[in-house]
Amino acid sequence: MKYTLYIGNKRYSSWSMRPWVVLKALNIPFEEKLQFFKPSLRQPDFLAFSPSGKVPCLHDSSTSIVVWDSLAMCEYIAEANPTAWPAEAAARAFARCASAEMHSGFSAIRDECSMNVGLRIELGTPSEALQRDIDRFNTLFKEGLGKFGGPWLAGKEFTIVDAMFAPIASRCKTYGIVLDGEAREYVERLFEYPAVQEWVRDGIRETQREPFHEDDCLRGRKVLEDLTE
Repeated sequence: MKYTLYIGNKRYSSWSMRPWVVLKALNIPFEEKLQFFKPSLRQPDFLAFSPSGKVPCLHDSSTSIVVWDSLAMCEYIAEANPTAWPAEAAARAFARCASAEMHSGFSAIRDECSMNVGLRIELGTPSEALQRDIDRFNTLFKEGLGKFGGPWLAGKEFTIVDAMFAPIASRCKTYGIVLDGEAREYVERLFEYPAVQEWVRDGIRETQREPFHEDDCLRGRKVLEDLTE
């Protein structure tokens, strides 16, 4: 098999989810190697397969190339599979910008709403920073859907940009974040996409727990539902 993708726990690993969903969406065969998290985010044993000591990490056996950044993995996959990005230039430019914005931005939702596919948590009143992220999701999603006609963010086909926001759809479910109008409908559609649902189901079935990640999700907030019970 050409590709081997090293990923973290599906319960927590938003970064690993993105290239995994891209490969699944494109029906590209790959070997999955699950690496359970430990308290340290940079783990010495991960250096055996990842230059950064982190996941995800993609190995291409046909070229011996190793790619250790999630967005770079998506770009690498797209080089051999051009349909991973929209065909039309304006849509492709939008998709790349939105993907890069997700890759480098939205720090509040990353910090305050750590990913956990197995729980439903009462968020309470969002902080000002988190509300800014939510407002930006509303604006960005409506812009893409309006410009390119949907049902996906850059047009008719599911592409990398949708995979980049798949963990946001999961976080919206976990923390009860509801967007507006077309943006809300898009998040619902994204969460129900088969590759996204496959990841979520796998994550719910995981029995391993990492206390740091569990505590970071809760932060004293009320658990409304544990889907693993």
